[in-house]
Amino acid sequence: MKSPALQIGAVLFPGFELLDIYGPLEMFGLLGERVSISMLAQTAGAIPSSHGPQGVADQTLVHASKLDLLIIPGGIGTRKAVEDTAFMELLKIRATEARLVATVCTGSALLAKTGLLDNVRATSNKLAFDWVTSQGPQVNWIRQARWVEEGKFFTSSGISAGIDMALGLIAHVFDRETALQVAHRAEYVWNENRDIDPFA
Repeated sequence: MKSPALQIGAVLFPGFELLDIYGPLEMFGLLGERVSISMLAQTAGAIPSSHGPQGVADQTLVHASKLDLLIIPGGIGTRKAVEDTAFMELLKIRATEARLVATVCTGSALLAKTGLLDNVRATSNKLAFDWVTSQGPQVNWIRQARWVEEGKFFTSSGISAGIDMALGLIAHVFDRETALQVAHRAEYVWNENRDIDPFA
C-alpha cells in the first residue's frame, strides 16, 4: 500500500530569505509524489522576499492543514515578524501541532521567541547569532553546529545550511540513501556532518 505524502508547510513573511525556503523545498520537491508542499502566511497571496521577488502563500496559517513538517525561514524580515504578536501566536500553534519543525538561519529566532525551544539544543546563522540568541535565552544554543536535531526540532545555520538540514530531514524521515540520491540529482555536495559548520 502506498504511503501517504509527507505534508510540508513552508512559512512566508515579508522579508523572508529566498534560499532559506526554496533551497530546502528543492530537496523535498525532488522526492516527487512522496511529499505535498504548501506555502503558508498570515494572509494568502503574494509575500515579498528580502530581495524583492515574491512568494505566493496558497494557505493562511489559520487554515493550514495538519502538517508533518513545518519549515520556518529566516531573513531580515524576522526582525519585524518577531514583534508581530498575531503572527507569532499563529506560528506557535502550527509549530506545536506539526510532527516536525525545521528552521533555517534566523528563523530559529522566531521559533525561540515562541518558547517552544526552551531547554532544547538549537543553532542559527553565525553572523546574526547574538541577536538570535537574545530572542531565546532559555535555549541551549550551539554555535559550532551546521544544523541541530533534538526531538521534533531541526534548526540550521545560515542560508545554505538549510539545504544540508533538509537532506538530514530526508534521511530522518526516509533514509540516508534517499537523501544521497536527492543530493546527487540536485548535483549538490552535502555537508553531511551536522556538528561542523565551516562558517562558525
